[in-house]
Amino acid sequence: MSVHVDGNQKSTSGTPEAIIHMEAHILAELATHRVKHGDQKLAIPPLIVGVQGPQGSGKTYLTSLLRGSLQAQPHNLSVAVLSLDDLYLPHEGLAHLAAEHSNNALLQGRGQPGTHDVPLGTELLNKLKHINDPNAPSAEVELPSFDKSLFNGEGDRAPHGPVVRSPVDVVLFEGWCVGFYPISRDEAERRFTAPVVGLGDDFLRRKGYRLDDILDVNERLKSYVSWWGLFDAFIQIRPPDEHPYSFIYKWRLQQEHHMKARNGGKGMSDAQVEGFVDRYIPGYLFFGDGVTGGYELVPGRRTLPPWSDHGLCVKIGENREVVHVGRF
Repeated sequence: MSVHVDGNQKSTSGTPEAIIHMEAHILAELATHRVKHGDQKLAIPPLIVGVQGPQGSGKTYLTSLLRGSLQAQPHNLSVAVLSLDDLYLPHEGLAHLAAEHSNNALLQGRGQPGTHDVPLGTELLNKLKHINDPNAPSAEVELPSFDKSLFNGEGDRAPHGPVVRSPVDVVLFEGWCVGFYPISRDEAERRFTAPVVGLGDDFLRRKGYRLDDILDVNERLKSYVSWWGLFDAFIQIRPPDEHPYSFIYKWRLQQEHHMKARNGGKGMSDAQVEGFVDRYIPGYLFFGDGVTGGYELVPGRRTLPPWSDHGLCVKIGENREVVHVGRF
C-alpha cells in the first residue's frame, strides 16, 4: 500500500511528518509481535526494527525522535537504539584493514561492509534479542560508541557506551546499509557497466573502483545477513527514485558542517566529505535493493527478507520533506 503525502504538512503538535508514520508503524508491529509471543511462558522478546537511510538523510535524528516519542506518554515504552556506525572497527582496525587491502578503494576508510566489527554486532544483537529472558546471563547490555570526530574525521571507538537494561520493548537498529544483501557475480557485472543515475556513465571507474573491489565487499556483506535474520520489522528512509544518489552528497555535507559547528571545527573538509560519500555510493547501487527485494541464494530462487510485509518506506525530497509513504 502506498500513500502520497504533502511534504509541507505539519502536525498540530509540531512532530515531524516522518515520525508520525514511523511511530504508527512501530505501534502496529509491536501489537502484532505481542500477540504472536503472548502465549509463551518466557517474557516477550523486544521487537527488533531495522532502520535504513543514506548519509545525512536524518535517519539517526529521526530514530532519536522516534525513541523519545515511543518512551513518552501515552506509550511509555522502553526503547533501545543500536547504531551500525557504533559497530565500526576501532581506528587501529580500520587502518589495518585499509593497509592490508590497499588496492581496494572501498576499504580505505570506514563505511562499507567489512569495516564493522561483525562478531561484536552478532553478540550484541543476540543479547538484546534475549534481554527480557529471566534466564539470560545478564539483564543489561553495554552498547559501543564511535566518535567520528577523532583522527581528523576518521573516527575511533570510545571507551564506553550507553547501557541498556531489561525490560526492553523495542530495539531500533539504524544504519546506512542495514538490510542490504549480497548479489550474484553476474548481477554485479551487469550493474558495474550500467550508468549511475545522476552521477554519470563512468562514475565507478572515474572514482577508481574496480569490479574486484565490489566483489570483495559483496563477499564481506554475507557475514551481515545473520543480523538481518533477527529483525521483526523495518523502516526505510530514502530519496526519490529520480535522485537516488545526488541528494546524499548535499545531505552529508550539511551534516558535517553541523557537527563541526558544535565541536569546535573537528571533522572532515568538504573535499573529504565528497570522497567519503563516494565510497558509499557503490553500496547503494549494488546492494541497496535487498531491503525490499531480498536476495538469491540460488539463481532464479529469490528469498524475501524476514520483514517482508512488515516494512515501511518513507521517501524524502531534497530538503528532507516527506513526499511519499508506502509499505513493503
